[in-house]
Amino acid sequence: MFIDQARIYVKAGAGGNGCNSFYRDKYSRFGVPDGGDGGRGSDIIIGAQRSLHTLIDFKYNRHFEGVRGGHGSGKKKKGKDASPIFIRVPCGTLVRDLKTGCLLRDLDEDEKQFVVASGGAGGKGNSHRQEAEAGEPGEERELLLDLRLIAEVGIVGFPNVGKSTLISRISNARPEIATYPFTTKSPVLGVACALDKSFVVADIPGLIEGSFRGRGLGDKFLRHIERTKILIHVVDMSGEEGRDPLEDYRIINRELKSYAKGVDRKPQLIAANKMDLEASAKNLNRFQGGVHKKVYKISALKNEGLKELMEGVARRL
Repeated sequence: MFIDQARIYVKAGAGGNGCNSFYRDKYSRFGVPDGGDGGRGSDIIIGAQRSLHTLIDFKYNRHFEGVRGGHGSGKKKKGKDASPIFIRVPCGTLVRDLKTGCLLRDLDEDEKQFVVASGGAGGKGNSHRQEAEAGEPGEERELLLDLRLIAEVGIVGFPNVGKSTLISRISNARPEIATYPFTTKSPVLGVACALDKSFVVADIPGLIEGSFRGRGLGDKFLRHIERTKILIHVVDMSGEEGRDPLEDYRIINRELKSYAKGVDRKPQLIAANKMDLEASAKNLNRFQGGVHKKVYKISALKNEGLKELMEGVARRL
């Protein structure tokens, strides 16, 4: 299951208490304060890990609490510092503070990490010539984890235009493929190669008119285009389902522009798919007259024209 948003609660460990202790022997008329300090509570650390691809681990496990530091003891012995608690998330996760809405960190690289909640300091013991102190509480926060896929290339288009078939032909990805719309319900990643270059490709679930407003969960899908460098815009040139390829192309571009995250300014390679069907050649002539851009003629089903398309992608990258 692909989950790209999760809310979690983190609370760092409290510091250990300082110790009230007095050293006495037969030569000492008065006891000498020798209470040790308390240990530091455990920090909560969030780090990115390349092997993770979803936030499903946080669907039920949402509370993370640190361990309290050890208490001080006599003979000026300091309490033990508690070990940090590590939370692993996929690369590309944005960590936000829910209370303030502030972006705390963009974990866009493998092994990148930061302390999201600091453990409390240990209390001072009475060896400092003062009453022993209690340990400080650890920081606590409610966080929003927001996963944005990291891929150089995003495949966009209407549902059922052949995006899943395309990514299965050009990469190692094996998404579900069927003849009905919205077969792909979450983004799919694959690694493609061309011109001795390898790059990550993301198959974005089908967009429809009104996607930027959330229709058909389109706003959730559009989020994953933000990090891509270029887009492959797949257009069904056959018009099998009574749709106009040129109007489909314009609608998707309007949705990208309305999303208002700069995704409409990303370079696009237009892939005219299903060119093996009879009506496609006629529709292509009209389409090219309307877009005035280079169009890659492909048939993802029959593996035709994909080499030229992927070489074009590699050159743009």
